[in-house]
Amino acid sequence: MKTLKTQVAIIGAGPSGLLLGQLLARQGISNIILERVTGDYVLGRIRAGILEQGFVDLVREAGVGDRMDKEGEVHGGFEIAVNGRSIRIDMAKLTGGDTVVCYGQTEITKDLMDARKAAELVTCYEAADVKLNDVTSDKPTVTFEHGGETCQLECDYIAGCDGFHGVSRQTIPAELRTEHETIYPFGWMGLLSETPPVSKELIYSKHERGFALASRRSATRSRNYIQVSLDDTVDDWPDDRFWEEFKRRLPTKAAESLVTGPSIEKSIAPLRSFICEPMQYGNMFLVGDAAHIVPPTGAKGLNLAASDVSTLYKVLLRVYQEGDKKCIEQYSEIALRRVWHGERFSWWMTNMLHNFGDMTSHGMDGLTFGRFMESELNYYLASEAGQRVIAEQYVGLPYEDLTT
Repeated sequence: MKTLKTQVAIIGAGPSGLLLGQLLARQGISNIILERVTGDYVLGRIRAGILEQGFVDLVREAGVGDRMDKEGEVHGGFEIAVNGRSIRIDMAKLTGGDTVVCYGQTEITKDLMDARKAAELVTCYEAADVKLNDVTSDKPTVTFEHGGETCQLECDYIAGCDGFHGVSRQTIPAELRTEHETIYPFGWMGLLSETPPVSKELIYSKHERGFALASRRSATRSRNYIQVSLDDTVDDWPDDRFWEEFKRRLPTKAAESLVTGPSIEKSIAPLRSFICEPMQYGNMFLVGDAAHIVPPTGAKGLNLAASDVSTLYKVLLRVYQEGDKKCIEQYSEIALRRVWHGERFSWWMTNMLHNFGDMTSHGMDGLTFGRFMESELNYYLASEAGQRVIAEQYVGLPYEDLTT
């Protein structure tokens, strides 16, 4: 058996694992990343592109913000349209200057991969049969198969950044974890295209035919979504049908400026809210999708992963720089506080903006629930105070520091 040693073993080479590894390495804390698939496969995942200020600051602290700062678009607001009537949420004005950055998750991942390679940090792609062992001891290990060899990675701590279907969460005994889950009765059909976006800012559109989101990756690349049935498949939505339906759901001005084109990528994503408590077991910490999933309506998935990274980074810095191992007990409590806020906001936005039709929801028929949610949305959009509630949560709540 081949033996490797490091201070922090990171399971998963998505953006959260890569970001944590880069931050730790810059502080002299050694880490090795294990990833079950290839790097090309990781880069092929099409995900969110709205970054809160806290995430932007972390990327800069990790030393990989140059391309993001050059190519990313700063957004000071977004639109919410209700049956064709549009309201702009002026985030910068309502929050005292806070904004978000539009920069694709794929681009963030590529920047982090390039930085890790340049720093000659170890990433084991296509690591199979990964098992976390003795995580409640002072010397946990990770065993895995790589390059035809059986390997054992000795470490002090394990960061489980391996997503919803990864091994990290399952390492916590079932009787010691509580999982909260809501499955929504619809999905999002997403289409990526080399076409100019319909707007310089995102448009969230509530329509009697269903929800739509006009998003963007750059001035020449669009990422657009429509609410679809869970029974639908990508084959049910050829490009022409998607564009026709998307246009119907947009407010008139945006629909008139829509430029269509062939898809680069199409996919249907089911929507769920999920939280695992606790996010820590011994010296193993869950990060990002390994611990929580949000519907994408509030643009919180990647950003909640970033706040997890920030908290764990602070914990590990204190451990290695000050010798304070007691502080690791703060991780789950601090991380979960922000996770629950993000989950609630995403759930709230999803309920207000989607059409539940005749589907039963929250103990009432979909029509009644839909009327309640339309009333709620109208209430919040009608005043500056209500819009501020939306804006403050959209730009991201502050990161919490460790207690002394």
